[in-house]
Order: sequence, then C-alpha cells, then structure tokens
Amino acid sequence: MSDRYEIVLTCPKGLEGLLLEEARALGLEEAREQTAAVRGHAEIEVAYRLCLWSRLANRVLLVLSRFTMNSAEQLYDGVRAVDWRDHLEPAGSLAVEFSGQGSGIDNTHFGALKVKDAIVDRLRTAAGERPSIDKVNPDLRVHLRLDRGEAVLSLDLSGHSLHQRGYRLQQGAAPLKENLAAAVLIRAGWPRIAAEGGALADPMCGVGTFLVEAALMAADVAPNLKRERWGFSNWLGHVPALWKKLHAEAEQRAAAGLAKPPLWIRGYEADPRLIQPGRNNVERAGLSDWVKIYQGELAHFEPRPDQNQKGLVISNPPYGERLGDEASLLYLYQNLGERLRQACLGWEAAVFTGAPELGKRMGLRSHKQYAFWNGALACKLLLIKVQTEQFVTGERRAKNVDEPEQEAPQQARLSEGGQMFANRLQKNLKQLGKWARREGVECYRLYDADMPEYALAVDLYRDWVHVQEYAAPRSIDPEKAQARLLDALAAIPQALGVAQNRVAIKRRERQAGTKQYQRQAAQGQFMEVNEGGVKLLVNLTDYLDTGLFLDHRPLRMRIQREAAGKRFLNLFCYTATATVHAAKGGARSTTSVDLSKTYLDWARRNLSLNGFSDKQRLEQGDVMAWLGEDRGEYDLIFIDPPTFSNSKRMEGVFDVQRDHVELLDLAMARLARGGVLYFSNNFRKFQLDESLMARYQVEEISAQTLDPDFARNARIHRAWRFSAR
Repeated sequence: MSDRYEIVLTCPKGLEGLLLEEARALGLEEAREQTAAVRGHAEIEVAYRLCLWSRLANRVLLVLSRFTMNSAEQLYDGVRAVDWRDHLEPAGSLAVEFSGQGSGIDNTHFGALKVKDAIVDRLRTAAGERPSIDKVNPDLRVHLRLDRGEAVLSLDLSGHSLHQRGYRLQQGAAPLKENLAAAVLIRAGWPRIAAEGGALADPMCGVGTFLVEAALMAADVAPNLKRERWGFSNWLGHVPALWKKLHAEAEQRAAAGLAKPPLWIRGYEADPRLIQPGRNNVERAGLSDWVKIYQGELAHFEPRPDQNQKGLVISNPPYGERLGDEASLLYLYQNLGERLRQACLGWEAAVFTGAPELGKRMGLRSHKQYAFWNGALACKLLLIKVQTEQFVTGERRAKNVDEPEQEAPQQARLSEGGQMFANRLQKNLKQLGKWARREGVECYRLYDADMPEYALAVDLYRDWVHVQEYAAPRSIDPEKAQARLLDALAAIPQALGVAQNRVAIKRRERQAGTKQYQRQAAQGQFMEVNEGGVKLLVNLTDYLDTGLFLDHRPLRMRIQREAAGKRFLNLFCYTATATVHAAKGGARSTTSVDLSKTYLDWARRNLSLNGFSDKQRLEQGDVMAWLGEDRGEYDLIFIDPPTFSNSKRMEGVFDVQRDHVELLDLAMARLARGGVLYFSNNFRKFQLDESLMARYQVEEISAQTLDPDFARNARIHRAWRFSAR
C-alpha cells in the first residue's frame, strides 16, 4: 500500500475555512476547501493526528479509490476492483455509508447495498466465509460519495463523528455540537485570549459545552484523547506503534497543560435541572479544576475574575421556536446587552445567535460578524468589544472606566419608530387610565393598531401586558414587519413601566378553511382579575385568547344587572365569564354549554372562585344538537358563537353566517314569555338574516356594548337584543 493517502475531512457547513487552517497546521498537504469538507494528502501519521487533534472535523476519510460510474454495475465493479484483503479480514464486520444519487442509483440504501455486495463478494472465501454487517461498531466503516458521476470510495478512520468527544452524556434542550462550539470559540479569539491568561464566562451555559471546549484548548488537551474506539482500530492498514506514539505525546501535552495554573472559566445557568448534568460533563472531561458552573440568572450575571482579569464573555442565547417567544427573547437580548455594559466593561463578547435581528437590540455594536450553520439553521456570530464607544444607549459618564459600576442599569435607546409607538401608548394610557380607575376596570385594551405600521393589539391585565400581533399582509416585507414588532416590544416596558417578564405576545393570523386556533403552550399560569365585582381567571400564555373577551365587558355587566331571579342560558359559553356575572346578579339558575372540556373546567374554576356551587349547570356538547334535545325554558339567553367551529366532537362545521338562523330559531324556542336573548359575534362581514326580524322583535345594540377602550374599533363585534313579538 502507498505511504501517502488522499484525505478528506468533513465538517459542518460554514466551517471549511477554519478547518483548512487547522488541517494545514496539523500537517495536511495540498489542502483545499470543498463544500462542507477539506481535501488534501498526507501520510498515515498525519491522518492519525487529524483524528486525535481536530477540533472542527466530523470525520477523517482515507480515500481508497476514485472512479467514473454511470450505472449500478459500474459502481459494483469499481468497488470490487479494490483489494479489500489489505483492509479487512474475511470474517470481519462491515458498515457502509452512501451519499449522493444519480448514475443509476435511485436511493442511498440501494447504493450502500451495491457497495456492500462488491466488498463481500471480493472477500468471500472458498469455504463461504464472508464479512458480516455491524452498523454500530464495525471493524471497517466504508463511505462512498457519489458526486456528478464520480464515485469517491473511502475508509472512515474516525468511526463515530469526531464531535462526539465522549464527555457530554447529558445535554440541554438545544445542544450545540462540540465542533461547532470549538469553531465559535476560535472565531471569537479565545486561543489568543487564553494564551494571554484571560478569563472566560458564559452567562447562559446550559450543560457547559463552550466551557469544556474552551478549557480543552487552553490546557492543550487533544479533543479526542479519551476516545477508545476508532474507525482504524481493526483496519488491517493500521500501524499501532505509530498511533501509540502519537497518543502518548498527546497525553504528555495534556498532563503538562493541566498542571499549569488553571484559567478562570465560569458558567452560569438559570435552569437548576441543568447544573448537575453540566458539572458531570466537566468532570468526565477531566476539567473540574478549570471549569466551574453555578446556578444564576442572567439579570444578576457579573463575572468577578481574580486580580481584575478581563477576557471573553461567550453566549448562545435561545433562538425561539414557539409562538409568542418574541417578547421574552427580545428582553433576554436586551438584558444580555445591559449586563455586558454594566458588568463587563473592557471584556470582549461573542454572541452566537440564530436570530441576528435580536442581536441588534443589545445596545452594543459588533465589530465583526461571521456566518455559521447550526444544522439547517443559519446563524451569526457577533463579536463585540465592550467599550463605551460601542454603546448605542443614551449618554453615560466616561471617566474612570476602571472603577466599579454603581450607576443604575440603562435602557437601550428606542428607534424613531419605537419612540413614536411609546408616545402613543403613553397618550392612550393617560386618557383610558382615568376612565379605568373611575369605573374600576382592571383589564382593558390600550392600543388596537392605532398606527397601521404597528399592527398590534395591546391589552392591560393589571400589571401584565398582553400583546397580539396581527399577521402582516403579504405585501409587507417580513423583515420590516419583524423589525417593527421588535421596536414595539422594546417600547412597551419603557412606556408603561412594566417588567419585561410581564409582557406576553401572541400572533393572530387570518384563519382559513378548517384551520382553528390551537393551544400555544402549557405553562398553566392563571391570574385572578376583577370585573364588576366578580373574580375571573385569565391565562396570558397558553392560549391565543386569555379566557376573557374584553370587548364583551358591557354585555356581561348588562347581563349581571338583568339576571336577578332569571333562568340564564349561556351558549358557546367559553370560560363562562358571562355566567359568573349572571350568578353574581342573582340568577335563579344558570346553564352553560360548550363543546370544550378544557373551557368547561376553566368555567367551573371561575364559578368556584366566586363561591358558586355545582348547582350552576355546565353541559358539554355541540350547541346545535344540545338545543334540539333540551326542553328547558330560560328567561335570559346569551349567545356569542365563534365564526366557525370544526371540532372533532361535532358533526360537520359550524359557520355563523350560514347557521345563525337555525341557531337563533332553536334558542328562541327555549325563551320563556317575556324573556330576552342577546346575540353577538365578531365576524366582520356578518349580515343578520332579514327573515329573523319578521319573526322576532330585534334591536341592534352594538354601539351600546362598546366601552371607551373599544370605541376606536367599532367593528370589534356586533350585538342584537331579541325578544318575542
């Protein structure tokens, strides 16, 4: 066999340039970049060194053959032409990985099968002995990549991916692969900072991947020193003496590095469930003297290295995957920026983010940005020198920058649009706040797309703010819409004087076809609010709506005033807030009907909260079917149906425009002599069927059912009063 081989190193997309530098430093010759790979030539010693020392590669592939192929038969022949007796015993085990398609190969499984057949047929003995298949720990892992008619046949010397260092047996919800973490540290300048004796701190460290990789670099520990099984371990071309020599040298370097005074490397994590897994990872890596992990909130992050050291603050904040994450993420980035400005002056900072637009909200300018890929997610690394000239906040004193910071945290400066939005909120708060205090209203709408470019509804629930973002039209650039949303979210806490963690955001999109709103989260956080002398439970996080339709406040108060001695029926009752008002008003009995068990359980809690017992009937069922079966009479009926409903528990689909005549006829048949029915809905294009006016006494009362907080949006709902002629 040749003493010199073609070597291909694979890596995550975006790391090719860094891997090229590393591979050259480790001895790879004639090295050049490819997509997600680096290609070059080297002797086997360099290949071993790459396996042991590469912090960035996924795999080290030793190329056995390159050949042109235009059919499955040519693939078989090309693989079989290799003398596999130089690489694997006939009784050995084998795994094949195949990538690419074309040239008669329809799928990777078929391609791998052809490669396997060729190797097995070449090695099969006269006695029938042949290699077996072992996909987990084979003696030889073979890789074939098909690229535009050329087959590249390789041995995988690494075995399992090199990013699997072996120390991270426990991980958080969104782990960063070890080789990507190493690449981020290198781009952030950590090798230089470590060589100068600098410190490293991670305020959101998760299970400590950045910390361990940083310590491995600083202590000159080969990242794969502790790996016991390699792809070359049972390869017949393996040179054990050479490998043992290289491994012993790496052990000596590690021992010398770890014997040095450890650098100050600290991580902080708010989630207590991740502290012990992180510490376990550090211990498995043999770095307990170098790395410490503590429980701590970002709001209190303040690195205190010995002897006034400076260094690198590195962070991989959450990216946000759940609807409504925008507010919490924006404030997280703002808080990160604030802590850097307040506690890390003179440090360098590196923020690795899958949401670069949020990185701009930290109040600090980055002097460099690098593009990375975290799997399929495009990410940015923002490098920041934490100096006063990089701040984008308001004025700050600049004298004696080395003295301890005592001043109050500064808020990030709002954009021009954000300041306009803040001004409108403050204007509305001044006007509506007087009315709310006078009327004893705790929950009300403060803003409802007053400025078209800020298409939000902003509601106050005591000291909480509930924000609904209306989906932007397709004609609006999504990036502009996102920027305006972030401007608005930045403005809300400053304008209203609320804590950032008391802002909840939802996105309300136009619903089409049979699509309906689903549960958004499962935090189960309920808050008690007061309205007209009753207590109601709202949930600002888990559902698109909160359990309390604020626009129906006047109708609920009307029902409370008229309910004394009445038999009250609430159809499509939702969380039965109108029922609670009726019971509070002295209703003789109440009956509430809804198809959702979740909402009926919520209704039961609302009633119990106000001291009302099981005598208040809660019925689960399809309203139309229930009305057809119920034979009761009611003096006061309230109907506020959805625009449509397609629950699995009902037959067909309810459409308020199509079905309202049948609904109202069924309900009016249950109305006692002298009784009143209130009907409302929020379908903007709704038209009440004229035939109803011929059969019943009908009065539209929409204008009377709007309080000042909804006066600027008269189309929020329409309401009618029905009685018998």
